[in-house]
Amino acid sequence: MPGILTGEALRAFVHALPKVELHVHLVGSASLPTVLELARRRPSAGVPTEPSALAEFFTFRDFPHFLRNYLAVTSLVRDARDIHTLVTGLAADLAAQNARYAEVTVTPYNHVLDGMATDDLLAGLATGRAAARADHGVELAWCFDIPGEKGVVAGRETVVFALRERPEGLVSFGLGGPEVGVGRAQFAPFFTAAREAGLHSVPHAGETTGPATVWSAVHDLGAERIGHGVGAHTDPALLEHLAVQRIPLEVCPTSNLRTGQFPSIAAHPVRRLLDHGVTVTLNTDDPPMFGATLDGEYVAVAETLGLTAAEIALFAKNAVEASFLPSADKTVLLTEIDEILLQDPELLA
Repeated sequence: MPGILTGEALRAFVHALPKVELHVHLVGSASLPTVLELARRRPSAGVPTEPSALAEFFTFRDFPHFLRNYLAVTSLVRDARDIHTLVTGLAADLAAQNARYAEVTVTPYNHVLDGMATDDLLAGLATGRAAARADHGVELAWCFDIPGEKGVVAGRETVVFALRERPEGLVSFGLGGPEVGVGRAQFAPFFTAAREAGLHSVPHAGETTGPATVWSAVHDLGAERIGHGVGAHTDPALLEHLAVQRIPLEVCPTSNLRTGQFPSIAAHPVRRLLDHGVTVTLNTDDPPMFGATLDGEYVAVAETLGLTAAEIALFAKNAVEASFLPSADKTVLLTEIDEILLQDPELLA
């Protein structure tokens, strides 16, 4: 069919698209060599120090198993140098995939609990962000999120920290961690405070639970975007609401497969979301842990669904439009995406 790309042509087209990443966790972005280096420096954390053992460590049985191992890696990150290393490593990986901008989730409460000085956290973010721009041409913004499993005290401390420090690049406020048994509504006061201070609401919801969690994120937390949100696919009324209200979903297909939510891309509800007019963006979540790349997410979904080049480009446009970039910066990226399509009129067929 005209416009449908396969093989090397597909990979080249995806790579050429200027891309935006809206759902990636800073700790989860740590490359395998970085994790090994930190693990060898701090063996008491229990993270494997050899490549084969680390690969097994990152083979997850289910979401709780993933979360336990993720927090073990978090405990390796102790000072400004570690934060700077994570930020610049992520920027290098993004640049290699022609990703121009990312909104990166940082969980200050976990780092402080692990003994990091708040000044170290802020310094590492600031120097890393500057280096990302100067050395890699990648612009980074921050989402400070609540680790939901640690309850309302974590919510309170996170919003106080975010609004007191308000580092350059902080654009949004989130909620991560497990969803089962961790109701969204209990965090409503903290999201209200964040929104009133000008931060955007981007909680996780519907990653491991169903529509009720997504509805709660919308109604109780004023969600402007939803992290994951795939649990919405069983509720037609919710799908219609997300589509009509233009509430984008930060969909992370490989992540969902690796944590056992769906067995394959073919079984993933991304097709159903698209068919109902929901704004879908593609993201990596915790890329090295899941063996994911941003280019790879586009390619996997395009191959599985048999998408045209214009449909693939729409994912890139959705991410730009759903981002919190200034309007002028969005226009630059959207124009470049259109120019790539226009280079070959057959791609629009």
